[in-house]
Amino acid sequence: MTAASPASPSNTAGAFHVSHRLILAIALPMTLGFLTTPLLGLVDTAVVGRMGQATLLAGLAVGAIIFDLIFTTFNFLRAATTGLVAQAYGRGDRREQQAVFWRSLIIALACGAASILISPFLLSGGLWLMGPEPEVAAVTSTYFLCRIISAPAALANYAILGFVLGRGEGTIGLMLQTLINGINIVLSILLGLVLGWGVMGVALATVTGEIIGALAGFAIVYGRFDRKDAPSWAEIVDRERLKPLFGLNRDIMIRSFVLLAAFTLMTRIGTAFGPVTLAANAVLMTIFLVAGYYLDGLANAAEQLIGRSIGAHYRPAFDRALRLTAAWSLGLALLTTAAFLLFGDGLIDLLTTAPDVRAVAYEYLPWAAVTAMTGALAFLMDGVFIGATWSREMRNMMVAAFIAYVAALAVLVPAFGNHGLWAGLNLFLLMRGLFLLSRIPAKARQTFRPAQ
Repeated sequence: MTAASPASPSNTAGAFHVSHRLILAIALPMTLGFLTTPLLGLVDTAVVGRMGQATLLAGLAVGAIIFDLIFTTFNFLRAATTGLVAQAYGRGDRREQQAVFWRSLIIALACGAASILISPFLLSGGLWLMGPEPEVAAVTSTYFLCRIISAPAALANYAILGFVLGRGEGTIGLMLQTLINGINIVLSILLGLVLGWGVMGVALATVTGEIIGALAGFAIVYGRFDRKDAPSWAEIVDRERLKPLFGLNRDIMIRSFVLLAAFTLMTRIGTAFGPVTLAANAVLMTIFLVAGYYLDGLANAAEQLIGRSIGAHYRPAFDRALRLTAAWSLGLALLTTAAFLLFGDGLIDLLTTAPDVRAVAYEYLPWAAVTAMTGALAFLMDGVFIGATWSREMRNMMVAAFIAYVAALAVLVPAFGNHGLWAGLNLFLLMRGLFLLSRIPAKARQTFRPAQ
């Protein structure tokens, strides 16, 4: 971490107490905000699923995976921004907080524009990687070519959200997520179902939500900047200041790509079981995303509090934030798994009217329900390592877990089919969390070592 630039006095610097109330003030709004994202996935899946054709649902699933490969690979923009802003917040360095925002926003817009320019190659590569049937590929292409227009706005939203999370402003994050996904949900129903535009309507709804959200988010963040703390252009593009951001971006991008490779591999293997099983897995993956986004609120609290404690160089806050967020994460994961086991059949019925897809989804529901428990530690550890900006270890442990995951699939899928596929996913989630947890003691001792 580079030395702090001169900063205006701030009461966010130095020692602070981590309480349950402080954790929930960050986690609860973001949990509610992130829940709108899987809710959006539920609505999109339900809109297309109500058409009663497994091909349309499978095409949407493949398209969503391709966009996960593109957009979520750039999630480093959100994560790196959160970690660096949280640490600057802990130091009381308001000028550097603004500088990190501008650096991330510029990178986001450039990457978004580049994604549009190379979109034909991205689509071709995605279809080659996923290998869907021709009818499914046609649906995917329609969805992709419309939605890619939102790339600059979608990536700008990562930078904006990263900034507000780094400052612990969960309520603003909730408002922005609700705005983006709320517009998306309403327009998906209107355009996709009421007007009968189908997959094209779902894609247009996403484009509209992302653009309006980016404009609103920028207006809120920029409007709250104190002009006397504004960094100069030279400070924003300073080479020494850019190094930590690019280093974090590189490691987190690799980590995100490996994570998406794991999910893509699952979908790719699922195509071999036929369109019905592929569609059922898509429905169940939506349930997994509900659990993931639900727990991400606590991971965001960990990001901000861990980053702030490191910026303030205050070990007691670090230790207490780790303990309390872990307790909340594991408790909520248990409740989430129980809820899916009890009410999952009804959720499946809402998502699709196809009887064959429903029957297959019922069979594999327990595997999807338990992902909340196996993934809770992984989600939390992601938050801890992002806030601490321990990106190299985060990257390495992800690669190690992925290698173990591939080995598990090689054994489990031939022996147990789709059951083995879901078992492999749960093992992957569990290994990610345990591998990262094992690195915390040594990294914490190194980070909080007394100055020589």
